[in-house]
This record gives sequence, C-alpha cells and structure tokens, in this order.
Amino acid sequence: MKKNSVMNLTLLLAFVFLFGIKSEIFAQENTQMKTKSDFWNHVQFGGGLGLGIGNGYADIMVAPSAIYNFNDYVSAGLGLQYNYVKQRDFYNANMYGGSLIALFQPFYELQISAELEQLRISRTYENSIENTSQNFWNTALFVGAGFRNENVTFGVRYNVLHRDRDNIYAEAFMPFVRVFF
Repeated sequence: MKKNSVMNLTLLLAFVFLFGIKSEIFAQENTQMKTKSDFWNHVQFGGGLGLGIGNGYADIMVAPSAIYNFNDYVSAGLGLQYNYVKQRDFYNANMYGGSLIALFQPFYELQISAELEQLRISRTYENSIENTSQNFWNTALFVGAGFRNENVTFGVRYNVLHRDRDNIYAEAFMPFVRVFF
C-alpha cells in the first residue's frame, strides 16, 4: 500500500509540474503577443508631399515619416525625404536624406517639435559662361510650434543651424503642415 501511495504521489506531482510549466509558457507567449500588437497601436504614419510646377520650373518632394506615441504628450520618430528641383537653363538639384523628430504636446491643440535633418545635396547651376556643380551634406535643426487639430498640425519652425551660404533653405523660418494617421 505504501508503494502505491508513493507512485500516485509521484504521478500527481509530475502531472502538476508538466501542466504548470505548460500554462506558464502559454502565459509568456500571450504576454509577448500582446506586447507586439500593442507596439503597433502606438505607431502613426504620415509625412508630406509637395509639387510645384511653373514655366520651366518643377519642384517635387516626397517625405514619408513614422512616429511612436509614448503617451498623450510625447512622440518620437523617423522620416525620409527626397526632393527634386529644376529651373530650366539655370538650376538642377537632387536632395535626399533622413530626419529624427520629437514632438511634445503640453495640451491637445499645441504641438512643440524638434527635428534634426540630414540631407545630401547634389546641385548644378547652369549659365552661358560656366556650369558649377556642388555636392555636400546639409544639416538642419528645426525647433517649431504648431496648432494641432486631429491628425493635422499647422505651424512654423526655425532652423537654428541656418547659414546664408551653403544652405538649401532661403530663410531660417519655415511654415509646415504635418499629417499623421
């Protein structure tokens, strides 16, 4: 009788041990799945598109971006940018690069931003005397503020690294429209 009790107790412990581990494994898998899907619930995609066409002039810009919302007040993300500008018989430029962006919303309607942008510039000036080509990196650090309504923010930003020479932006202040879905 004693031998059967020990055997039954051993089987019972083995049964509890095996099913206890199995349920713990499933609990960890469910937690990991929940965490993974929760990440994408905080991600927003957006960016900007630009098109300017005139007599002998074209300006085409594509700038996708994505941000992660840490909470209702703080977001951060990455962006890419490509810009092509051509003025017939005068100017031709290709600009591409990326950016890091941080957004702070102290209350719903106000969005404060900081954006570090690094662009590779390849441009050519053409005239009847000579052609001049330039290839360089342009770094900009924008600090801005805007009015936010749902997914759209309208505002102005200031490039604190702006220089009049060797810069692709004519002015340090720039208006912006930011859209995230």
